[in-house]
Amino acid sequence: MKNLADYQNEINKCSKCGLCQSVCPIFKETGNECSVSRGLFVMLSGVLNGNLKLTQNINKYLSMCLKCGKCKDFCPSEIDVCKILEVAKYEYVKNTLLGRFIFLLESKLVFGNLIKLFKKKYQIFNPQESDKLKLLYFRGCVGKIFNDTENLLKKIPNIEIIEKNFDCCGIPFLSSGNLERYEEVKNYNLSLIDSDCILTDCASCESTLKSYFEKECPKFINIGELVVEQNVNFEAAEHIKITFHKPCHLKNDDFIKPLFLNIENVEYIEMNDSCCGFAGEFALNNPKLSNLILKKKIDNILNTGADIVVTTCPSCILGIKKGLFGVKKAPKVMSLSEFLLTLKIID
Repeated sequence: MKNLADYQNEINKCSKCGLCQSVCPIFKETGNECSVSRGLFVMLSGVLNGNLKLTQNINKYLSMCLKCGKCKDFCPSEIDVCKILEVAKYEYVKNTLLGRFIFLLESKLVFGNLIKLFKKKYQIFNPQESDKLKLLYFRGCVGKIFNDTENLLKKIPNIEIIEKNFDCCGIPFLSSGNLERYEEVKNYNLSLIDSDCILTDCASCESTLKSYFEKECPKFINIGELVVEQNVNFEAAEHIKITFHKPCHLKNDDFIKPLFLNIENVEYIEMNDSCCGFAGEFALNNPKLSNLILKKKIDNILNTGADIVVTTCPSCILGIKKGLFGVKKAPKVMSLSEFLLTLKIID
Protein backbone atom coordinates (compact mmCIF):
# COMPACT_ATOMS: atom_id res chain seq x y z
CA MET A 1 0.00 0.00 0.00
CA LYS A 2 1.44 3.36 -1.06
CA ASN A 3 1.91 6.36 1.21
CA LEU A 4 1.56 10.05 0.43
CA ALA A 5 5.26 10.47 -0.34
CA ASP A 6 4.90 7.96 -3.20
CA TYR A 7 2.64 10.44 -4.97
CA GLN A 8 5.00 13.42 -4.77
CA ASN A 9 5.75 13.29 -8.50
CA GLU A 10 2.03 13.14 -9.30
CA ILE A 11 1.34 16.12 -7.05
CA ASN A 12 4.21 18.03 -8.66
CA LYS A 13 2.73 17.32 -12.11
CA CYS A 14 -0.16 19.64 -11.28
CA SER A 15 0.45 22.82 -13.31
CA LYS A 16 -2.12 24.77 -11.23
CA CYS A 17 -3.96 25.56 -14.48
CA GLY A 18 -7.29 25.75 -12.67
CA LEU A 19 -9.28 23.69 -15.15
CA CYS A 20 -10.44 21.54 -12.22
CA GLN A 21 -12.39 24.54 -10.95
CA SER A 22 -14.74 24.40 -13.91
CA VAL A 23 -15.91 20.84 -13.17
CA CYS A 24 -15.66 20.52 -9.39
CA PRO A 25 -19.16 20.64 -7.81
CA ILE A 26 -17.68 21.75 -4.49
CA PHE A 27 -15.74 24.68 -5.93
CA LYS A 28 -18.84 25.80 -7.83
CA GLU A 29 -20.69 26.10 -4.52
CA THR A 30 -17.92 27.45 -2.27
CA GLY A 31 -15.44 29.22 -4.53
CA ASN A 32 -12.88 28.07 -1.95
CA GLU A 33 -9.51 27.31 -3.52
CA CYS A 34 -8.73 24.84 -0.72
CA SER A 35 -11.65 22.66 -1.78
CA VAL A 36 -10.45 22.05 -5.34
CA SER A 37 -7.65 19.70 -6.37
CA ARG A 38 -4.99 22.30 -7.19
CA GLY A 39 -5.49 24.00 -3.82
CA LEU A 40 -5.36 20.66 -2.02
CA PHE A 41 -2.15 19.80 -3.85
CA VAL A 42 -0.57 23.04 -2.62
CA MET A 43 -1.34 22.01 0.96
CA LEU A 44 -0.16 18.44 0.44
CA SER A 45 3.07 19.70 -1.12
CA GLY A 46 3.58 21.69 2.06
CA VAL A 47 3.04 18.52 4.09
CA LEU A 48 5.54 16.57 2.00
CA ASN A 49 8.25 19.23 2.22
CA GLY A 50 7.76 19.67 5.96
CA ASN A 51 6.31 23.19 5.92
CA LEU A 52 2.84 21.99 6.98
CA LYS A 53 1.47 19.23 9.15
CA LEU A 54 -1.41 16.96 8.15
CA THR A 55 -3.87 18.56 10.58
CA GLN A 56 -7.57 18.39 11.25
CA ASN A 57 -8.02 21.55 9.19
CA ILE A 58 -6.44 19.95 6.11
CA ASN A 59 -8.50 16.80 6.71
CA LYS A 60 -11.62 19.00 6.66
CA TYR A 61 -10.87 19.85 3.05
CA LEU A 62 -9.94 16.27 2.19
CA SER A 63 -13.37 15.24 3.49
CA MET A 64 -15.06 17.79 1.20
CA CYS A 65 -14.13 15.73 -1.86
CA LEU A 66 -17.17 14.06 -3.45
CA LYS A 67 -14.92 11.52 -5.23
CA CYS A 68 -16.93 12.13 -8.39
CA GLY A 69 -13.77 11.86 -10.49
CA LYS A 70 -14.60 14.85 -12.69
CA CYS A 71 -11.24 16.52 -11.94
CA LYS A 72 -9.31 13.45 -13.13
CA ASP A 73 -11.40 13.20 -16.31
CA PHE A 74 -10.71 16.88 -17.07
CA CYS A 75 -7.07 17.08 -15.93
CA PRO A 76 -4.58 17.65 -18.80
CA SER A 77 -1.95 15.74 -16.78
CA GLU A 78 -4.39 12.87 -16.03
CA ILE A 79 -3.63 13.02 -12.31
CA ASP A 80 -5.68 10.57 -10.23
CA VAL A 81 -6.73 13.14 -7.66
CA CYS A 82 -9.12 10.90 -5.71
CA LYS A 83 -6.47 8.24 -5.10
CA ILE A 84 -4.01 10.83 -3.75
CA LEU A 85 -6.63 12.37 -1.46
CA GLU A 86 -7.63 8.91 -0.18
CA VAL A 87 -4.04 8.19 0.83
CA ALA A 88 -3.69 11.60 2.50
CA LYS A 89 -6.92 11.06 4.44
CA TYR A 90 -5.75 7.61 5.55
CA GLU A 91 -2.46 9.01 6.86
CA TYR A 92 -4.41 11.52 8.93
CA VAL A 93 -7.26 9.42 10.32
CA LYS A 94 -5.35 6.20 11.07
CA ASN A 95 -3.87 7.68 14.25
CA THR A 96 -6.96 9.48 15.52
CA LEU A 97 -9.37 8.06 18.09
CA LEU A 98 -12.34 8.64 15.77
CA GLY A 99 -10.48 6.99 12.92
CA ARG A 100 -9.74 3.88 14.95
CA PHE A 101 -13.42 3.67 15.97
CA ILE A 102 -14.57 4.00 12.33
CA PHE A 103 -12.06 1.36 11.25
CA LEU A 104 -13.51 -0.97 13.88
CA LEU A 105 -17.05 -0.41 12.57
CA GLU A 106 -15.82 -1.09 9.04
CA SER A 107 -13.99 -4.29 9.98
CA LYS A 108 -15.06 -7.49 8.27
CA LEU A 109 -16.55 -8.78 11.52
CA VAL A 110 -18.75 -5.75 12.27
CA PHE A 111 -19.54 -4.45 8.77
CA GLY A 112 -20.08 -7.91 7.31
CA ASN A 113 -22.45 -8.94 10.08
CA LEU A 114 -24.47 -5.73 9.68
CA ILE A 115 -25.07 -6.58 6.02
CA LYS A 116 -26.12 -10.11 7.02
CA LEU A 117 -28.46 -8.67 9.63
CA PHE A 118 -30.34 -6.51 7.14
CA LYS A 119 -30.42 -8.73 4.11
CA LYS A 120 -33.74 -10.43 3.36
CA LYS A 121 -32.54 -13.19 1.07
CA TYR A 122 -29.27 -14.17 -0.55
CA GLN A 123 -29.65 -16.93 -3.08
CA ILE A 124 -26.78 -18.16 -5.22
CA PHE A 125 -28.06 -19.37 -8.56
CA ASN A 126 -25.99 -20.83 -11.37
CA PRO A 127 -27.79 -22.47 -14.28
CA GLN A 128 -25.68 -24.87 -16.30
CA GLU A 129 -26.86 -24.20 -19.86
CA SER A 130 -23.65 -23.84 -21.84
CA ASP A 131 -25.21 -21.98 -24.78
CA LYS A 132 -26.13 -18.95 -22.69
CA LEU A 133 -24.17 -15.73 -22.21
CA LYS A 134 -22.18 -16.20 -19.01
CA LEU A 135 -21.89 -13.22 -16.70
CA LEU A 136 -20.26 -12.96 -13.27
CA TYR A 137 -22.65 -10.83 -11.21
CA PHE A 138 -21.12 -8.53 -8.60
CA ARG A 139 -23.86 -8.18 -6.03
CA GLY A 140 -23.07 -5.11 -3.95
CA CYS A 141 -24.04 -4.54 -0.32
CA VAL A 142 -27.47 -3.13 -1.21
CA GLY A 143 -28.00 -6.01 -3.63
CA LYS A 144 -27.55 -8.41 -0.72
CA ILE A 145 -30.47 -6.71 1.01
CA PHE A 146 -32.82 -6.18 -1.94
CA ASN A 147 -33.28 -8.61 -4.82
CA ASP A 148 -34.59 -6.41 -7.64
CA THR A 149 -31.74 -7.18 -10.03
CA GLU A 150 -31.88 -10.91 -9.31
CA ASN A 151 -35.62 -10.98 -9.96
CA LEU A 152 -35.16 -9.01 -13.19
CA LEU A 153 -32.38 -11.31 -14.41
CA LYS A 154 -34.65 -14.32 -13.97
CA LYS A 155 -36.96 -12.81 -16.61
CA ILE A 156 -34.22 -12.22 -19.19
CA PRO A 157 -33.62 -15.30 -21.38
CA ASN A 158 -30.34 -16.55 -22.85
CA ILE A 159 -28.06 -15.50 -20.02
CA GLU A 160 -26.32 -17.50 -17.33
CA ILE A 161 -25.59 -15.67 -14.09
CA ILE A 162 -22.73 -16.81 -11.90
CA GLU A 163 -22.61 -15.52 -8.34
CA LYS A 164 -19.82 -15.61 -5.80
CA ASN A 165 -19.67 -14.45 -2.22
CA PHE A 166 -18.12 -11.04 -2.94
CA ASP A 167 -17.35 -8.60 -0.17
CA CYS A 168 -18.22 -4.90 -0.32
CA CYS A 169 -16.53 -3.17 -3.28
CA GLY A 170 -14.72 -0.95 -0.78
CA ILE A 171 -15.95 2.52 -1.64
CA PRO A 172 -17.19 3.26 1.93
CA PHE A 173 -13.71 2.46 3.22
CA LEU A 174 -12.05 4.75 0.69
CA SER A 175 -14.37 7.56 1.82
CA SER A 176 -13.46 7.11 5.47
CA GLY A 177 -9.73 6.79 4.77
CA ASN A 178 -9.65 3.14 5.81
CA LEU A 179 -7.19 1.99 3.14
CA GLU A 180 -6.22 -1.15 5.05
CA ARG A 181 -9.81 -2.41 4.93
CA TYR A 182 -10.10 -1.36 1.30
CA GLU A 183 -6.99 -3.38 0.37
CA GLU A 184 -8.44 -6.34 2.26
CA VAL A 185 -11.72 -6.37 0.30
CA LYS A 186 -9.93 -5.55 -2.96
CA ASN A 187 -7.60 -8.55 -2.68
CA TYR A 188 -10.43 -10.81 -1.58
CA ASN A 189 -12.72 -9.77 -4.43
CA LEU A 190 -9.90 -10.05 -6.96
CA SER A 191 -9.36 -13.64 -5.86
CA LEU A 192 -12.96 -14.41 -6.89
CA ILE A 193 -12.91 -12.67 -10.27
CA ASP A 194 -12.25 -15.31 -12.91
CA SER A 195 -14.51 -14.08 -15.68
CA ASP A 196 -13.99 -11.91 -18.75
CA CYS A 197 -17.33 -10.18 -18.23
CA ILE A 198 -18.68 -8.79 -14.95
CA LEU A 199 -22.26 -7.59 -14.50
CA THR A 200 -23.00 -4.72 -12.10
CA ASP A 201 -26.12 -2.81 -11.08
CA CYS A 202 -24.43 -0.01 -9.09
CA ALA A 203 -22.35 2.69 -10.77
CA SER A 204 -20.22 3.24 -7.66
CA CYS A 205 -19.48 -0.48 -7.31
CA GLU A 206 -18.44 -0.73 -10.95
CA SER A 207 -16.21 2.34 -10.75
CA THR A 208 -14.50 0.99 -7.63
CA LEU A 209 -14.05 -2.49 -9.11
CA LYS A 210 -12.42 -1.01 -12.19
CA SER A 211 -9.94 0.83 -9.97
CA TYR A 212 -8.65 -2.57 -8.78
CA PHE A 213 -6.97 -3.05 -12.15
CA GLU A 214 -3.96 -0.94 -13.04
CA LYS A 215 -3.55 -2.33 -16.57
CA GLU A 216 -5.76 -4.96 -18.19
CA CYS A 217 -9.34 -4.81 -16.96
CA PRO A 218 -12.17 -7.30 -17.56
CA LYS A 219 -15.22 -6.15 -19.47
CA PHE A 220 -17.85 -4.60 -17.24
CA ILE A 221 -21.49 -4.38 -18.26
CA ASN A 222 -24.22 -2.70 -16.23
CA ILE A 223 -27.79 -3.89 -16.07
CA GLY A 224 -28.97 -1.21 -18.51
CA GLU A 225 -26.39 -2.17 -21.11
CA LEU A 226 -27.33 -5.83 -20.71
CA VAL A 227 -31.01 -5.13 -21.36
CA VAL A 228 -30.17 -3.11 -24.49
CA GLU A 229 -27.68 -5.70 -25.79
CA GLN A 230 -30.17 -8.52 -25.24
CA ASN A 231 -32.85 -6.48 -27.02
CA VAL A 232 -35.35 -6.96 -24.20
CA ASN A 233 -38.53 -4.97 -24.90
CA PHE A 234 -40.75 -3.54 -22.17
CA GLU A 235 -44.19 -2.00 -21.93
CA ALA A 236 -45.72 0.12 -19.17
CA ALA A 237 -49.33 -0.50 -18.17
CA GLU A 238 -50.12 3.19 -18.62
CA HIS A 239 -48.39 6.31 -19.90
CA ILE A 240 -45.69 7.53 -17.52
CA LYS A 241 -42.98 10.17 -17.71
CA ILE A 242 -39.53 9.28 -16.42
CA THR A 243 -36.16 10.96 -16.10
CA PHE A 244 -32.75 9.51 -15.33
CA HIS A 245 -30.26 10.77 -12.76
CA LYS A 246 -26.75 10.00 -13.98
CA PRO A 247 -24.51 9.16 -11.01
CA CYS A 248 -21.07 10.77 -11.09
CA HIS A 249 -19.46 7.32 -11.21
CA LEU A 250 -21.49 6.18 -14.24
CA LYS A 251 -19.13 6.48 -17.21
CA ASN A 252 -20.69 4.00 -19.66
CA ASP A 253 -24.07 5.69 -20.13
CA ASP A 254 -24.74 5.11 -23.83
CA PHE A 255 -27.56 2.71 -22.91
CA ILE A 256 -29.83 5.36 -21.39
CA LYS A 257 -31.61 6.73 -24.47
CA PRO A 258 -31.82 3.43 -26.41
CA LEU A 259 -33.34 1.78 -23.35
CA PHE A 260 -35.93 4.34 -22.32
CA LEU A 261 -36.93 5.53 -25.78
CA ASN A 262 -37.80 1.95 -26.71
CA ILE A 263 -40.22 1.30 -23.83
CA GLU A 264 -43.86 1.51 -24.85
CA ASN A 265 -46.01 4.00 -22.92
CA VAL A 266 -42.91 5.58 -21.37
CA GLU A 267 -41.95 9.17 -22.11
CA TYR A 268 -38.28 9.78 -21.38
CA ILE A 269 -37.35 13.35 -20.40
CA GLU A 270 -33.68 14.23 -20.22
CA MET A 271 -32.70 16.56 -17.39
CA ASN A 272 -29.73 18.82 -16.73
CA ASP A 273 -26.92 16.67 -15.40
CA SER A 274 -25.61 17.46 -11.92
CA CYS A 275 -24.33 15.72 -8.81
CA CYS A 276 -26.87 14.89 -6.11
CA GLY A 277 -24.39 15.87 -3.37
CA PHE A 278 -24.94 12.82 -1.21
CA ALA A 279 -21.81 10.64 -1.66
CA GLY A 280 -22.27 8.74 1.60
CA GLU A 281 -19.91 10.06 4.26
CA PHE A 282 -19.59 13.40 2.45
CA ALA A 283 -23.18 14.29 3.35
CA LEU A 284 -22.51 13.52 7.02
CA ASN A 285 -19.32 15.61 7.14
CA ASN A 286 -20.64 18.49 5.03
CA PRO A 287 -24.45 18.64 5.47
CA LYS A 288 -24.89 22.30 4.45
CA LEU A 289 -22.76 21.93 1.34
CA SER A 290 -24.45 18.65 0.49
CA ASN A 291 -27.88 20.27 0.74
CA LEU A 292 -26.85 23.14 -1.55
CA ILE A 293 -25.79 20.69 -4.25
CA LEU A 294 -28.85 18.53 -3.63
CA LYS A 295 -31.23 21.49 -4.00
CA LYS A 296 -30.01 22.09 -7.55
CA LYS A 297 -30.48 18.41 -8.34
CA ILE A 298 -34.04 18.46 -6.98
CA ASP A 299 -34.86 21.59 -9.00
CA ASN A 300 -33.57 19.85 -12.14
CA ILE A 301 -35.74 16.81 -11.39
CA LEU A 302 -38.91 18.80 -10.69
CA ASN A 303 -38.40 20.86 -13.84
CA THR A 304 -38.79 17.70 -15.94
CA GLY A 305 -42.27 17.01 -14.58
CA ALA A 306 -41.38 13.31 -14.46
CA ASP A 307 -43.44 10.77 -12.53
CA ILE A 308 -40.40 8.62 -11.76
CA VAL A 309 -36.68 9.29 -11.28
CA VAL A 310 -34.52 6.32 -12.21
CA THR A 311 -30.85 5.90 -11.34
CA THR A 312 -28.18 3.24 -10.83
CA CYS A 313 -26.63 4.20 -7.49
CA PRO A 314 -28.13 3.34 -4.07
CA SER A 315 -26.39 6.32 -2.47
CA CYS A 316 -27.93 8.67 -5.03
CA ILE A 317 -31.34 7.13 -4.37
CA LEU A 318 -31.01 7.93 -0.67
CA GLY A 319 -29.88 11.47 -1.38
CA ILE A 320 -32.63 12.22 -3.89
CA LYS A 321 -35.33 10.73 -1.65
CA LYS A 322 -34.03 12.95 1.15
CA GLY A 323 -34.23 16.01 -1.11
CA LEU A 324 -37.77 15.19 -2.26
CA PHE A 325 -39.07 14.56 1.25
CA GLY A 326 -42.05 16.81 1.91
CA VAL A 327 -42.40 17.88 -1.74
CA LYS A 328 -46.02 17.69 -2.90
CA LYS A 329 -46.57 15.24 -5.75
CA ALA A 330 -42.91 14.28 -5.66
CA PRO A 331 -41.83 11.74 -8.27
CA LYS A 332 -40.94 8.23 -7.16
CA VAL A 333 -37.24 7.41 -6.94
CA MET A 334 -36.31 3.93 -8.15
CA SER A 335 -33.30 1.89 -9.12
CA LEU A 336 -33.18 0.84 -12.76
CA SER A 337 -33.83 -2.80 -11.87
CA GLU A 338 -36.74 -1.87 -9.61
CA PHE A 339 -38.28 0.26 -12.37
CA LEU A 340 -37.90 -2.40 -15.07
CA LEU A 341 -39.58 -4.94 -12.80
CA THR A 342 -42.74 -2.80 -12.84
CA LEU A 343 -42.94 -3.22 -16.62
CA LYS A 344 -44.16 -6.06 -18.80
CA ILE A 345 -41.66 -7.82 -21.04
CA ILE A 346 -43.04 -8.09 -24.57
CA ASP A 347 -41.93 -10.06 -27.63
